[in-house]
Amino acid sequence: MKHNAKLRPIMFVGTCSDAGKSVVNAAFCRIFKQDGYHPAPFKAQNMSLNSFSTPDGGEMGRAQVVQAEACGIPPHTDMNPVLLKPTHDLMSQIIVDGRPYGNLSAKEYFKTDPRKEALFVRAKEAYRRLESRYNPIVLEGAGSISEINLADRDITNMRMAMAADAAVYLVADIDRGGLFGSVVGTLMLQGEKELSLIKGIIINKFRGDRSLFEEGKRMLEEKAGKPVVGIIPWFDDIRIEAEDSVALDNKRADWQAEGIPVAIVRLRRLSNFTDFDVLEMDDRFNPCYTDDPQQIARAEIIILPGTKNTIADLQELRNNGVAEAVIRAARQGKQVIGICGGYQMMGERIEDPEHVEGPIGEIAGLGLLPQRTVLEEEKVTVQRAFRFLPGDTEAICRGYEIHSGRTELLPHAEAKPVARLAEGNAEGYMRDARCWGSYLHGILDNPAVLDYLARDYQAPDNSRPAFDYARFKEEQYDKLAAHVRKHVDMERIYQDLTL
Repeated sequence: MKHNAKLRPIMFVGTCSDAGKSVVNAAFCRIFKQDGYHPAPFKAQNMSLNSFSTPDGGEMGRAQVVQAEACGIPPHTDMNPVLLKPTHDLMSQIIVDGRPYGNLSAKEYFKTDPRKEALFVRAKEAYRRLESRYNPIVLEGAGSISEINLADRDITNMRMAMAADAAVYLVADIDRGGLFGSVVGTLMLQGEKELSLIKGIIINKFRGDRSLFEEGKRMLEEKAGKPVVGIIPWFDDIRIEAEDSVALDNKRADWQAEGIPVAIVRLRRLSNFTDFDVLEMDDRFNPCYTDDPQQIARAEIIILPGTKNTIADLQELRNNGVAEAVIRAARQGKQVIGICGGYQMMGERIEDPEHVEGPIGEIAGLGLLPQRTVLEEEKVTVQRAFRFLPGDTEAICRGYEIHSGRTELLPHAEAKPVARLAEGNAEGYMRDARCWGSYLHGILDNPAVLDYLARDYQAPDNSRPAFDYARFKEEQYDKLAAHVRKHVDMERIYQDLTL
């Protein structure tokens, strides 16, 4: 039954990074949807190399795309109006309302640049547009709200909470230790207005017997002056796309016992690693992330992923021996695949005449595909429907492009596309059945592509249904919602949200 009652916006902030805010946010997005509301996620500012092209051609962080999926609605850049994409250790590209806004250093962004306040205005405008269409808005903070040295320039945490008049819940990671100090210390650092918005504490990643923590819960509530509204147990059987590089650090660095060994080349500036989450879900594959040439030599499938800086990462692959290992694997007939920046690397050369990525104007590629790439300021951000040509199927596949650069065939090279776009254009290049590349992020999410990758390694099983990743994700959102609902006082939270 559809609920028409207007709810107060809800916001999840953290005592630290990787406390689990994004996953808790996704859970509540699905819970509100299940309960008949029409929710939407919002994060004023996200810092991540995992991004997505929206239906209208904007760019936003993937965490809010996941949360939009949990809400059952299309993603829109209003859900993440400011996106920071680090280009190297000290500089980030700023995406505002889905479009490139410029490049700023960390010092410019966090300390001195007057444009920061203008971004807060843009973020509030995006929030108001969402608020007029959805109910409730489920906001997410960033990192820790205890960084009071940045509070006056904050556009994501408690300043945004005050602008939205949200009911705020502090998420704390008990697994990393120091729970009492992190919660009580965080609350002590808040001003009177901020404290009035914080309605309760959610303890995340709890292990062991919950009943043994009853005294600890009582003591925490007494010291903090706020109720504990949920204690969410640790889980490892629910698969939700992760947000950022913290999660990438926890990805498999070696193979498990079964499945086709897949080596995903670990780049320093690796972007959109969610392209490969599906390989962890489909039990035919056994993926790991590695920059070890010997490990790459043992893989049957090698994937060069996307990157925020193609030239710098290609240089590093040459320096650490990975480039040579990839070339050798291709010569041995192993499957070598490039996605986006990895696809650019596979060509004969990469040119950067406008110095989009840095001072180097041209660099030789891996020489696996007869093409050259010219990097350009203008960025392509578009969703795609396509047919995967090697898959020998008429099934319509879906993916998206996010890249700066134009890739073209060398003179006299024969066109051998990987895909035929719905618009009729050819996309990608297939040197042969085992060596190809494409700009299409999300290409592996399609059953036709997964079946093609696995075709030579396992006997066909006609009784086995194709792995449906979209359906799998829907099941995971429902499992997550059930898990969180069971361990959170939803009645109390609905009381806090009732206007």
